Amino acid sequence: MVTYINVDEKIVDELVELGFARIEKKTEHETARLQSMSPKATAILYNTKKLLIQASDAIEKDLVKKLSVLGYEPETKKEIKQKTLRGLVVGSDETLKGDTFGGLVVAAVMCDDKTRLKLQRLGVTDSKKIKDEDIKNWASHIKEIVGDAHVVISVLPLEYNKHEQTTLMNKLHREVFEYLAKHKTGITHVVDKYPGCKVGDVAETKAESKYVEVAAASILAREAGLKQLYDLSYELGIEIPKGSTHVKQALDYLKKSGKNPKGFVKLHFGNVKNVFGKI
Repeated sequence: MVTYINVDEKIVDELVELGFARIEKKTEHETARLQSMSPKATAILYNTKKLLIQASDAIEKDLVKKLSVLGYEPETKKEIKQKTLRGLVVGSDETLKGDTFGGLVVAAVMCDDKTRLKLQRLGVTDSKKIKDEDIKNWASHIKEIVGDAHVVISVLPLEYNKHEQTTLMNKLHREVFEYLAKHKTGITHVVDKYPGCKVGDVAETKAESKYVEVAAASILAREAGLKQLYDLSYELGIEIPKGSTHVKQALDYLKKSGKNPKGFVKLHFGNVKNVFGKI
């Protein structure tokens, strides 16, 4: 993923010239969303003037070169410094929010100074750095260390589609914190900040790379998210793809299957509307 900051809508026109096309926005926090099919890439311009480009490494490098000629330079990746809070801390994180298939999963882990040290010694890190096949093993170790001090809420698509995404995320992050913090005081809630985030005592972007509690929560959330996609794959009869870039074939299959799309995909996503229309 490539990030550009402090860019205006002019960059949207530049991307159109490079072969992108405007598609429907997914949230009110987006200024524009674009997609290129050849080569395959997605670009999102947020109201904060931040642009994200998602594609394969080779395609991203090519786009960076082309945009560089036009005067745009990507944000330089900086080493993320890990942070440690003392006392009782609840870290929460979510997964599946950007996936076309599946609903939403939010998980939380609570640590005191002892369990925090154990997770740090184990080397718990952001789940995005861990392969799918290794997630279950990592999750097992985390649960062994924290015991009952964790909670996971997995919302299936049928329920997800009754809500607005950001509102649901705020609700679930609040619920997992309250579940772990009940009858306790002086607990700090750390959240991996997302657009529209209204929860947490500490809400920071890339919190899963800074706070071990959030990293542990991200792993437990991803374990549940992978299980949800596995179960939906079994129900549909095909392996459901992750993400939102290479899902057209699976969406077409879902349409031909005659099954209710409300039970499999996020109805507000533009690529879903393109296949199913208004549901």
